[in-house]
Amino acid sequence: MSLLSMRRFDLIVTLVCCALLGYFAWHAEKGPRGFPYREGLEVKVASLKAKYEGMRQERARMEGKVALLRPESIDPDLLDELARGNLQLAKPTDVVAFTLR
Repeated sequence: MSLLSMRRFDLIVTLVCCALLGYFAWHAEKGPRGFPYREGLEVKVASLKAKYEGMRQERARMEGKVALLRPESIDPDLLDELARGNLQLAKPTDVVAFTLR
């Protein structure tokens, strides 16, 4: 190969590499999966993390309530009082007092 053909080959390879680099750079900036898309994903991830944290706190609250309902942790008197209050029931031996408003 002559020196001129080697320079021509080097020039062609350089131009092709620059064209490919430009193509990928354009798609990184303006393409459908480019930097703006990534920024949108980061916003979505932050939103989902906040939602997850809220759900995790809600679950912890519910697990605390369930733990209070386990047989080894139930206070029978408190259970009786809550059941009567929520169901609005009374034993036949209970005295019920009404107040006028």
